Amino acid sequence: MTAVAAAPPLSAAVVDRPHRFYVRMAATCVAVAVVGFAPTYFRPMASGSLRVAPIVHLHAALFFGWTLFFLAQTWLAASGAVNRHREVGVAGVALATAMLFVGRATAISSIKHHDAAGFGVAARAFSIVPLSGILLFAVLIAIALVNVKNPEIHKRVMLVATVSLLQAGVGRWFLLFLAPPGAATAGPPPVFVTVMPGVFSDLLIVAAMVHDRRTRGAVHPVYWMAGGVLLAVQVLRVPFSATAQWTRVAEWAVTLAP
Repeated sequence: MTAVAAAPPLSAAVVDRPHRFYVRMAATCVAVAVVGFAPTYFRPMASGSLRVAPIVHLHAALFFGWTLFFLAQTWLAASGAVNRHREVGVAGVALATAMLFVGRATAISSIKHHDAAGFGVAARAFSIVPLSGILLFAVLIAIALVNVKNPEIHKRVMLVATVSLLQAGVGRWFLLFLAPPGAATAGPPPVFVTVMPGVFSDLLIVAAMVHDRRTRGAVHPVYWMAGGVLLAVQVLRVPFSATAQWTRVAEWAVTLAP
């Protein structure tokens, strides 16, 4: 008589698979977001001293919510709950779409706020950071969705997309320690100061590339292509932000706001 082994129950033990690396990476993304925004957002909010526009709170909820969503999705995939992972993924499409519109609205709100304070030129130059960032995120998510049936591509593009959101949080610490006194009231920072936080957050992609090298013998092309595009965007923002072409783009974006 042939014995049929019962399928093991879904539990934390099942997570002990190669996919657990992505759970750790997702948890790291959550930690970077929490630590990054702790001094300028979470701690002031907890103490009741935070004074920001409502759109900023919505922006924070959506973007931080994405890191939690990514963690939950990697856990489901690592646990073998693939069907559940795909069902929940529908909510991720809605979340990413909301992030696209709210991210754009927040950037435009920031331009208008700095306009009123006399920093309109600097605000339009700096707006290239959030606007190009949310556009790149949207493109990466679209690529991940197109490759939803190819998990080797899908999970790597999703990781790069999530890492691309961390630059802002890491940048808060760079400004906290390196910005001169009074910089917070001097308007938006120059765009070049965002490059190093971007490179620092990109180290998570480097860690994923090292993991690929150790586990599969070669780095997956997704990391070279998507990671390379992310790095190029982070660097090329600097010269392009000072051009008349970008100023016109920023002006056009402002006209789209009600």
